[in-house]
Amino acid sequence: MWLTGLPSSGKTTIAMSVADRLREEHRRVETLDGDEIRGSLSEGLGFSRQDRDSNVRRTGLVAEILARNDVLVLVPVIAPYADSREAVRERHERSGTPYLEVYVATPSRVCADRDVKGLYARQAAGELSGLTGVDDPYEEPASPDLVLETHRQDIQECTAALTELLVERGLAR
Repeated sequence: MWLTGLPSSGKTTIAMSVADRLREEHRRVETLDGDEIRGSLSEGLGFSRQDRDSNVRRTGLVAEILARNDVLVLVPVIAPYADSREAVRERHERSGTPYLEVYVATPSRVCADRDVKGLYARQAAGELSGLTGVDDPYEEPASPDLVLETHRQDIQECTAALTELLVERGLAR
């Protein structure tokens, strides 16, 4: 399950909440958080389009391997480019593993108000460039399996909607 959206949209918060719920049901679940991946598997990559693509593909590889081995994988990452996300979807399809795309559709003004990591403030102060959704593109998913609007839905509603999708697709009870 790929959760994509702008920085500070709520991707990781939702993924962790769903993972906790699934673990309570004794489900094998892993969360591949974008920040953690960047600090390990993708260490040394920058934020050029090519580096962002490499990061997404590496993360997709790990997610697909885990999914192939009956681990439900939640992947909260920005993944700003549609073609990178599509490459991950195709990789999953080739191996017969499910791929669900969830768009955490939070307006940039709301994300900037939250500014969980201080990125928007740093960008506004001229200390950071290439911030997705501000001065670097974010390509919204054309047909996600689910859209969550964290400015209108609280964490419980988002968790319930995501869990319901997993149940509908036969990936959870």
